[in-house]
Amino acid sequence: MGDGRQATARAHAAFMGWSWTAAVVVLVLVVLLAGPLDPATQAELSRAAIAAAGVVAALSCGWRAVRSAGRRRRAWGLLSLGGVVGLLGNVYAGLVGDPETGDTAYIAALLLGMVGLALFPTVRPRGHELVRMLLDSVVVGGSVLYIAVFGVALQGEGFAAQPALTAYALPVADALLATLAVLVLTRSPAAERVPLGLVGIGFVLYAVADVAFALLTAGGGFSFGSPVDVGWVGGYLAIAVAARHPAASGSPVTSQRADGSPVLGTVITFGIFLAAALARVWQSSEDFPGVANALWVAVLVAVAARQILVVVDNESLRHGLERRVGERTAQLRALASERERTLESVADGIYGVDATGRVTFVNDAGARTLGVAAGDLVGRDAHETFHAPAPDGTPYPAEGCYITEAVRDGLTATAEQDVYRRMDGKDVPVEVAASPLRTDGVVSGAVVVFRDISERREVERIKDEFVSVVSHELRTPLTSIRGALGLLDSGVLDRSSEQAARMVHIALTSSERLGRLVDDILDVERMDAGTTQLELADHRLRDLVEGAAEQVSILADEAGVELVSDGSDEVVRVDGERIVQTLTNLLSNAVKFSPRGGAVRVAATPVGDLVEVRVDDDGRGIPPDRLEAVFRRFEQVDASDARERGGTGLGLAIARSIVERHGGRVWAVSDGEGHGSSFRLTLPRVPVAGSTGRDGVAVAPPAPGGEAATRVVVVDDDPYVVDVLRTVLESRGYDVVGVTEGRAALEVVEQEHPAAIVLDLAMPGTSGAEVLRRLRRTAATAQLPVVVVSGTPASAARETAALADGWLVKPVDPERLVATVQDVVRLRPHHGRVLVVEDDDDLRAVLTAVLESGGLAATPARGLAEAREALAHGDEPDLVLLDLRLPDGTGHDLVADLRRSGRLRRTPLVVYSGAEVGPEEREDLRLGSTVFLTKGRQAPDAILRPVLDLLDAAAGRTAGAPADPTLPRTP
Repeated sequence: MGDGRQATARAHAAFMGWSWTAAVVVLVLVVLLAGPLDPATQAELSRAAIAAAGVVAALSCGWRAVRSAGRRRRAWGLLSLGGVVGLLGNVYAGLVGDPETGDTAYIAALLLGMVGLALFPTVRPRGHELVRMLLDSVVVGGSVLYIAVFGVALQGEGFAAQPALTAYALPVADALLATLAVLVLTRSPAAERVPLGLVGIGFVLYAVADVAFALLTAGGGFSFGSPVDVGWVGGYLAIAVAARHPAASGSPVTSQRADGSPVLGTVITFGIFLAAALARVWQSSEDFPGVANALWVAVLVAVAARQILVVVDNESLRHGLERRVGERTAQLRALASERERTLESVADGIYGVDATGRVTFVNDAGARTLGVAAGDLVGRDAHETFHAPAPDGTPYPAEGCYITEAVRDGLTATAEQDVYRRMDGKDVPVEVAASPLRTDGVVSGAVVVFRDISERREVERIKDEFVSVVSHELRTPLTSIRGALGLLDSGVLDRSSEQAARMVHIALTSSERLGRLVDDILDVERMDAGTTQLELADHRLRDLVEGAAEQVSILADEAGVELVSDGSDEVVRVDGERIVQTLTNLLSNAVKFSPRGGAVRVAATPVGDLVEVRVDDDGRGIPPDRLEAVFRRFEQVDASDARERGGTGLGLAIARSIVERHGGRVWAVSDGEGHGSSFRLTLPRVPVAGSTGRDGVAVAPPAPGGEAATRVVVVDDDPYVVDVLRTVLESRGYDVVGVTEGRAALEVVEQEHPAAIVLDLAMPGTSGAEVLRRLRRTAATAQLPVVVVSGTPASAARETAALADGWLVKPVDPERLVATVQDVVRLRPHHGRVLVVEDDDDLRAVLTAVLESGGLAATPARGLAEAREALAHGDEPDLVLLDLRLPDGTGHDLVADLRRSGRLRRTPLVVYSGAEVGPEEREDLRLGSTVFLTKGRQAPDAILRPVLDLLDAAAGRTAGAPADPTLPRTP
């Protein structure tokens, strides 16, 4: 931008230099011609000045022509050629003495100048405008000639002879050229008026000089060296200076017309015409009466005024029309822009066709879907371009196409299913709506809206596959269950035979498989819907891994696969039950695809605020193109896996949903088939602070040795071992009595009546094995839980191991010791009373049987009324097992009744519901220690452990009770 300004400044400076130079030359010439020089010298000086000025003008115009373009180049070129022709004529006339030939050359030069001036407007004038300017030139030129020559000069006296025809023609041509220059000036843009004004001044000076020349020649008194010569020199120099102006090349060509004033040109034209008419009246005033002359003048004035008013009115109308056309054009542009924005903002593809079916427009969405630029589609036949052929490769006939029907018959098609072929050859399924486009009631084309339904087709495919797989997976176990139970019910099989036992096993296994499928389907839907509530708490990762490994251990033993864990002590903030479910899915998947004798390894590595858990196997691996697909529903690496290895193909999808709900991610890594695979997931990591319970929940242990603490006797001949075990158990809330001799152990048991005994076998005197046998032979201690701590495995002492409730091999892991003691205490015979409120008769019977197997007394109630009746009869339960959906009310109603009772408001409660219970609803259901279990996740036989835990905690027999007993536990 700075360079452009500097160039403009230099051009203006050069123009001013030329202007001052021309002015100085003209002034010097005037001084010389008016000075004391003799006439011959003055004549030669004039001729030389005229020739030099003509050369300068021709060269300057030629220089500007080279630097211009288009019409302006031709204009300056013709002016340069005119200057050359005039100069040659002047030289010829002076050398040969033939003034008529010189005048003829002058007239030719002036005609070239007129053509050049007509080319000056950068915007080509309309035909009628050009004709009007020429006619105006004739009027003005004739008027000037009449005034100057015929009205003044020829009416005077002293003319020696009539001038030649060229003497008359020369001032006429000058007048026409000068007038045309003035009219072009008045009709040109303001930015170009300086160079055009200089050109006009130049031709006016030339015209004045030529008129004077004609008058003097007619009177026989012209000679070079007079002031007339200054007009010619000044005219040449003015044109030369005009060619040097920065705007001489013309303004940039635009769509706008020139901003000149036709009114001004008309006023000038008819003003001069009126002056000529008045001169004519003045000449003839002696021959006509004054009234006639006055009437003639009035008529001339009226004609001129009327013409001027017509031009003014026409200009006003023209400007008004141009303004209205501009406003309408702006409105149409805005409307077109709005329509274009609307089309481009629509996500669906839209295109239009004309009456022949060829594309007239297409929006960006449509062009993207078809894989081509929008401009490349315009003009193509839509049916031949878009429509994919039939499966056999033959094209569909155009007669049955919805585009043809819309254009030919005016029919509207909606929700048409079609397949479009992209420019790259890929087929895209689309849904189409085609509507005819009518103009004045006649169909002139059609508009087609189409939508890419590839995703919808994929969803439909997945849905069909889902229905097919689920139908197969549901019907297969149902068939097994029905067949097995049918054989048992028919009496064909002996109920005590091995074959009958096998049928029962088949029915049980199939029902478990059916239950897992239903649970998996529900889990996937709940996760996708975001309705699953996460119960976040701090859990030790090792406990979660051990819980998952325990559930997969039977499957691993049957498959001959070893489970190996690094025992990470990292703590994660997660929903423990959901993460155990995730790890169980990953472990069972790894076990199923591992060869017999292989191993499945679980490792954890802290990564910033996350913990990365890896489950590696020695299986066949996963192809690279299937690493992501295995996480989709019902996807298997091989279609035969579902039949050969079992599973529904939902486990990994559920695992991904659970991990992502925790803010982590899960992915698979494999080097290909034959190299095993690694499933990895990340979980939020928290710093380890304080002790952590077996459930993963922080524990606040009660003061050891209290009245309600569970008493445990530790027997070992090594006092250091006794101290260590005592410290471990007391830190978890147990009251520990330590002895180092077998006989003393029997005495302590008889006196203290402990809840359990931890017994070492290898002791001098009365051995641990002897202590165990005596305990079992005595009725008072026959049911006393005993945990054996030995240096040998249980397989080496089978008879003794059969009498023990638990067996640990030295060195003993402290957490394992506490867990084993807690289990044996919890599983000893109980005598608590449980109110079972369940509306399903079969499930209620199963729950009652499960509770009674643990020594509990169960009171069944079908609904709210029966439960209230049992409570009214004074049968106060030690725990309530409650379903929320009841035939005559809800579980909320029973909880409200228990809360109103002073004796029962702290009763432990197990909510066993078919649907998960949200946090707000849990607050409304809380009694004493409350546990929420879901029927889809906890089988009826898994109810016993949480029930016994709550009863022991309520009786003060369990150490280390969870701080928040409402958290569900993994059975």
